[in-house]
Amino acid sequence: MERPLPLLFAEHLARDRRRSAHTVRAYEATAVRLVAFLGRHWGEAVTRAALGRVSTADLRAYLAHRRGDGLANVSAARELSAVRAFLKFAGGEDGAEIPHLRGPRVKKGVPRPIAPDEAVALAEEVADDAREPWIAARDLAVLLLLYGAGLRIGEAMGLTGAVLPLGETLRVTGKRGKTRIVPLLPQVREAVEDYVRRCPYGTAPGEQLFRGARGGPLSPAIIRRSVRAARTRLGLPPRTTPHALRHSFATHLLGRGADLRALQELLGHASLSSTQIYTAVDAAHLLDVYRNAHPRA
Repeated sequence: MERPLPLLFAEHLARDRRRSAHTVRAYEATAVRLVAFLGRHWGEAVTRAALGRVSTADLRAYLAHRRGDGLANVSAARELSAVRAFLKFAGGEDGAEIPHLRGPRVKKGVPRPIAPDEAVALAEEVADDAREPWIAARDLAVLLLLYGAGLRIGEAMGLTGAVLPLGETLRVTGKRGKTRIVPLLPQVREAVEDYVRRCPYGTAPGEQLFRGARGGPLSPAIIRRSVRAARTRLGLPPRTTPHALRHSFATHLLGRGADLRALQELLGHASLSSTQIYTAVDAAHLLDVYRNAHPRA
């Protein structure tokens, strides 16, 4: 008896794409939902061959069904990304072209930090779009360093193989050659280590840690371009940039009670005044919470 396609898809993501357990579970769940929906929608069994004729109208119907379950814009866009990945897997090397469908747009408003689920979704979306597994691992590691450790993109690009093997902290060289020590979350460390294992060009101490597709130093422009494409697919606003991940790192820490002086050290700011902008951002967030939740607001 042939094994279910969603299960084969999950095994492919875990084994060949080395996606996180969270991503594997989420994508497999989407594949299961899509197959069940199409079975009802078409009134027939959903085979690998049948998935090759999924149309834009079918995808619109599926998303409408999911939005009826209360799916928010970012989650709906991520769901669409998982659907595309599943259809691409089902089609194999010679599969039919995946129907194009623009993801839902997120309402524009006052600039705000990227929410934690948006930051993780963005990093995983960029990785999922990479053409090779080692590049996917590289992009995920870079973006998690920005969000999980507060690095500037230039600081991440400036890391060399000398930082290996990784420990619980990382020494970073920032602006004007100033160095600082930042803690590494286990998820961030695992992402970087996964990239190191996969990188086909080695990680010599005197050479840049993150490499381009041809083995040269990775350009920040490559990451920025990938983020622009991913945020469009996820329906995130233009403010969603690599640097915004660093801003979000700072704002989320402050919101959890981090001391301004400690935050200054983590970010590598020369003066406390540079760090104090995050108090205004956090105050704006608290005001939003008050207006939305207080019965007298």
